[in-house]
Amino acid sequence: MTPLTPFHLAIACRDVAEATAFYRDVLGCTLGRSSDDWIDLNLFGHQLVCHLDPRLGSDGQVALVYSDVDAHAVPIPHFGVVLSMADWQILANRLIDFGVQFVVEPYIRFKDQAGEQATLFFKDPSGNALEFKAFKDLSRLFATD
Repeated sequence: MTPLTPFHLAIACRDVAEATAFYRDVLGCTLGRSSDDWIDLNLFGHQLVCHLDPRLGSDGQVALVYSDVDAHAVPIPHFGVVLSMADWQILANRLIDFGVQFVVEPYIRFKDQAGEQATLFFKDPSGNALEFKAFKDLSRLFATD
């Protein structure tokens, strides 16, 4: 099996400087290449690019819908990274310390079931929804039993 490789994801933002500050200061991303219209960020080893999108709605937010998962309204679309449990807890504490408003507060989802996981959801300043999760046993990432 080929080792896991970094993903590349490009998302819309209403303001490049605002996105840079959020991802750098709140999430701890390191900065890569940039221009006036976009910024590359290292998101836990993955390449995230925030592109200026002047077409965002009048409130400057990406449009989302919500889906019921484990009795929580989960924003769609969303993206994030599967972390180790220790790194997930560090990130959860960091988000709390920065006063980030959660869409779904940190908790254990699917308790005692296949796919039991720690999860949390929040939005960036442009309304992009992010989910970070962790598994006690990463081999259960795709478990169905």
